Amino acid sequence: MIEPKKCPKCGTTLPPDAPGGHCPQCLLQLGLGIKGTVVIPVSEKSGDWIGRYKLLQQIGAGGCGVVHMAEQEEPVRRRVALKIIKLGMDTKSVIARFEAERQALALMDHPNIAKVFDAGATDTGRPYFVMELVRGIKITDYCDRQKLSVRQRLDLFIQVCQAIQHAHQKGIIHRDIKPSNVLVTEQDGAAVPKIIDFGIAKATTDQRLTDKTLFTAFEQFIGTPAYMSPEQAGLGGLDIDTRSDIYSLGVLLYELLTGHQPFDSAELHLAALDEVLRTLREKEPPRPSAKLTTLTEQELTLTAERHQTAPAKLSSLLRGDLDWIVMKALDKDRRRRYETATGFAADIQRHLNNDPVVARPPSAAYRLQKSIRRNRLAYAAAAAVVASLVTGFTVTTMMFFKAKAAEREQRRLAISEQQSRLRIEAQAYVSDMNLAREALKDSNFLRAQQLLKRHIPFAGQADLRNWEWRFLWQAAQSDELATLGVHEARVFDMGFCYDGSVAATCDAAGGLKIWDVTKRKE
Repeated sequence: MIEPKKCPKCGTTLPPDAPGGHCPQCLLQLGLGIKGTVVIPVSEKSGDWIGRYKLLQQIGAGGCGVVHMAEQEEPVRRRVALKIIKLGMDTKSVIARFEAERQALALMDHPNIAKVFDAGATDTGRPYFVMELVRGIKITDYCDRQKLSVRQRLDLFIQVCQAIQHAHQKGIIHRDIKPSNVLVTEQDGAAVPKIIDFGIAKATTDQRLTDKTLFTAFEQFIGTPAYMSPEQAGLGGLDIDTRSDIYSLGVLLYELLTGHQPFDSAELHLAALDEVLRTLREKEPPRPSAKLTTLTEQELTLTAERHQTAPAKLSSLLRGDLDWIVMKALDKDRRRRYETATGFAADIQRHLNNDPVVARPPSAAYRLQKSIRRNRLAYAAAAAVVASLVTGFTVTTMMFFKAKAAEREQRRLAISEQQSRLRIEAQAYVSDMNLAREALKDSNFLRAQQLLKRHIPFAGQADLRNWEWRFLWQAAQSDELATLGVHEARVFDMGFCYDGSVAATCDAAGGLKIWDVTKRKE
């Protein structure tokens, strides 16, 4: 059997009478015509027509594509952005990524993601797609030019997170989130971010984007180093999930807040490839507030002016919540990052609302601090009353605490090893019950079951389980929690009787209701 001829440049199967030993497209790239005559391949230019689109001007260029502003004549007359493969860049791997891009865009419909209108191929067979013309600038440049405050930048960033979440729900990972791929335009006087360039997107499901989709080479990574997640920089490049985009979003937020990237892009550009990959995988970036301390006085002053604040205040605004939020997104261990872009945005919103953020362990002192910020006047009045009471009972209180300290010391010495172990187990039980309850609130039933199973006793082991364990265990067996009823205001507390058959709930308006848990009614 005679093996079919293949083009030595692109691998395309050739007909028996193919001239020149190459396919027509590769002949053009090599500067040879069909009959061997030398020709000069010319890139598309302003005034050329591609299908029903007239090219007006080149407005951008990426790693494998050139973007033109074009005018569509029919069926509607409008200005669009038309992206085509660069001349000499139409290798099989680039074409596969390019076709994945236009398929990915076609799957999505979100106001903050550039819409795709049409797709096709030029006369030379190079793919192109037509998308919404975004008349905007990089999100970092927009924020700096408009001198947006920290809060305004966070509001804009939340919209970006919502758009990325939409892409993730469609099974698409962007894998190259950076300022140049997040443009900001204005509609009715409001800033609207638009995410573009899903050219290196990867499906998170088994969905087939294109017949020509290729696996990323084992040694190859795709993306921009300064915004690349540690797992993208590893050899296991096939194991990339949505949390890679969470990392890139963290880098973008870092730059929006500080005006600089976690790792200096100039240093990464000059470093050897192995050193770049090692930095991304192993080196911990400084916290945003700490990054500001490394800037020169002139750089810090300029950054603060772009945030409409004083240099000292900018550092205090970033210290705390925003430090924790950004560093959680930039965690080297993707299991410790935010699970979703929505979760990322929700934590930012909690910070803006002065609510406790997920990124920080919710200690009692921290919760009190947040509550005081929300209710300054009430706490000021309460503090005055407490101060007067404390002054009157200072001596008595000191004696009381001395006596209690002595009592605690005697009790500590009397506790046996077995009692100490039981106390630790009880503490672990209470902690796991609280964690299980939080897991059920998040509909994480598997996590709740794992926590509850820890406390099923072995033979001869003390059974610490009570009604709360049985209640949580029953709730964890269903994909939906039992609904008792509805309060007109937000419920802030709930309690059960000893056997779990009766529950009491209290709402923010002072309403108190008693429920029959077994019958699930008031």
